[in-house]
Formats: sequence, C-alpha cells, structure tokens
Amino acid sequence: MRIIARKRIVEWARQYPDAAKALLAWYDVAASQSWRSLRDVREWFPHADGVSVRSRRIVTVFNVRKNHYRLLTAIHYDQQRIYIMRFLTHAEYDKNQWKDQL
Repeated sequence: MRIIARKRIVEWARQYPDAAKALLAWYDVAASQSWRSLRDVREWFPHADGVSVRSRRIVTVFNVRKNHYRLLTAIHYDQQRIYIMRFLTHAEYDKNQWKDQL
C-alpha cells in the first residue's frame, strides 16, 4: 500500500511520544501490504473498523497503543493507497465530532 502522507505519521509520533513506536510499526506493516478489503486489513489489525461518516464515506479506524489513540484513514483498495486523515486521543474520538468533519 502507498501511504499518503508518511509525514503526518512522523509528526504525530513526535507530538505523542508514547504512541510513536506503535504509529511507526503501523506504518511499516501497512506499507508492506496489498490489502483488497477490510478483511485483509483485519488479518494484521483485528480491531480495525470501517466507520461511516456524514459524507457517507467509510473511514477505516485503527486502534493505536492499546486503544489510547485512533488513527483515521481512507483506504482506496483499488488504487492501493491509504490516506492518513486524523490521529485522535480516545476521548476526542468518542466525542464523534470528527464524523461531521469528514
């Protein structure tokens, strides 16, 4: 998978040092894959979820650092691309405001 943009992952790793190792590990795994569906994603990340947002698009959400954070992505399986959208704390994610913004 091609990940757009690694720069954001690195920025968040600096901003949230307790999540840095997990974020970079996620990147390494995701970049080495050729996922075709959420089922494929869940082979590596069993707790990944597809969440429908206001725009009716599906956002794939990954738990990071044992559920302390959420990484929100848009996966375009047909193009083999993952677009990095947001990185939220568990509390920010639970407010659900992000659903209206995507």
